[in-house]
Amino acid sequence: DSACKNRPLDLVFIIDSSRSVRPEEFEKVKIFLSKMIDTLDVGERTTRVAVMNYASTVKVEFPLRTYFDKASMKEAVSHIEPLSAGTMTGLAIQMAMDEVFTEEMGTRPATFNIPKVVIVVTDGRPQDQVQDVAASARAAGIEIYAVGVDRADMQSLRIMASEPLDEHVFYVETYGVIEKLTSKFRETFCAANVCALGTHDCEQVCVSDGGSHRCDCYEGYALNPDKRTCSAVDMCAPGRHECDQICVSNNGSYGCECYEGYSLNPDKKTCSAVDVCAPGRHDCAQVCLSNDGSYSCDCFEGYTLN
Repeated sequence: DSACKNRPLDLVFIIDSSRSVRPEEFEKVKIFLSKMIDTLDVGERTTRVAVMNYASTVKVEFPLRTYFDKASMKEAVSHIEPLSAGTMTGLAIQMAMDEVFTEEMGTRPATFNIPKVVIVVTDGRPQDQVQDVAASARAAGIEIYAVGVDRADMQSLRIMASEPLDEHVFYVETYGVIEKLTSKFRETFCAANVCALGTHDCEQVCVSDGGSHRCDCYEGYALNPDKRTCSAVDMCAPGRHECDQICVSNNGSYGCECYEGYSLNPDKKTCSAVDVCAPGRHDCAQVCLSNDGSYSCDCFEGYTLN
């Protein structure tokens, strides 16, 4: 299957359609976009895709909220027309921040922790100040990949892209071979997906971590030195539990109990003394003397305790 169950992304393609990109080359960019869409796990709850087209002006071809299936996206991509003049890359990134990465336009709320990713495809040198805009975008949590083609200015690509640069800056000689990058991005976006694919070797919890993964354990368990398996920790060790009197360890969790003569309160943590001298609770022949949760026996006058 060419599609990978990559981590969900809010992914925005920003494509250069300035005069230097010939019509047949722009068609190659559209094929690249379609192939990229094919490799992604596209959907409302998975990866959302937007496409922006720029030259001296910027056009949002479709925002993140419009299409949630590959066929509709690819159909929309096929109808994109080049804009022709200028290369206002900074303006395009600014517009992505202001108008595309918004909840109204389909970006998921920050609490969802969905990565915001931009892929800029250009064959020229920006005609505006891209450095500050790109820095603002990165500071706002947007990850930027810069793809340069043919005459693209490498210095500008490096100024735009996120760190580490060797993972975020790509260059191809011609639009004719831009499709080669599809597999590169597939690796990049699927790399963090070991957890989702279930190809990891973690015993309990798999945590995606950039391009790799690490293992973790459920509460009450600790990661063993092999960094894969988990062992139950002693939840009843001092300072680990909230029991008033007795802590009973139970396979990574615990329960609270009370000493004889006490009963567990509704909070399941604290204990209250019960009246151990209530009828039927003690075995004194004559007199029961309650004493903070325990008791002793005594006798009526004229009798001695056996």
